[in-house]
Amino acid sequence: MVPVRDLFEGHLTVVDLQRSMTFFGQTLGLELAEVFWDRRAAFYWIGGRGNSMLGLWEVGTSPQRLSLHVAFRVDLRDLLDAPAHFRAASVVPLDFWGQPTEEPVVLAWMPAASLYFRDPDGNMLEFLSMLPDVPRPSWESSVGVVGARVIDPIKLEIPKPDGEVRRLGIPTVLDRSIQQAVMQVLQRRWAGASS
Repeated sequence: MVPVRDLFEGHLTVVDLQRSMTFFGQTLGLELAEVFWDRRAAFYWIGGRGNSMLGLWEVGTSPQRLSLHVAFRVDLRDLLDAPAHFRAASVVPLDFWGQPTEEPVVLAWMPAASLYFRDPDGNMLEFLSMLPDVPRPSWESSVGVVGARVIDPIKLEIPKPDGEVRRLGIPTVLDRSIQQAVMQVLQRRWAGASS
């Protein structure tokens, strides 16, 4: 079992992103973490950087389907063990894009290691652990929307019981996107070669 420490993140749908940003930023005094105008989304730190986060997603006035999620803060060691725990409980660990994964991904703009999964009703949930590194390029840059540059995976050293350390490079969202794209191309070629 992965011990949940507290609620890390919640999300709200809003009619007008700019109006809501004025309310949460100026009226409530929350610190803006990041805004993604092309996605019509803004994120605010609650209680200071890395403590908790609120996501605002503009959906306008018409009824739209928007899949939001809840994120729970967990310790990094527990997050790294979570995929095995999930599989043992017949829960599929998911990456940022909702694809099955064997390991957490890194959201470099925070930075945080993250793993997604669904509850029995299909609600998206997330286990998240803030990382000690400095924030990297914005999430948009990380996934190639702006800047289109590859960033290094965030590297961690995990202490082992015998005193040694295990070096671990957790892939960023961009790393996983590139891996998925390459895999799809290769699968098509392999499928064509075996016909």
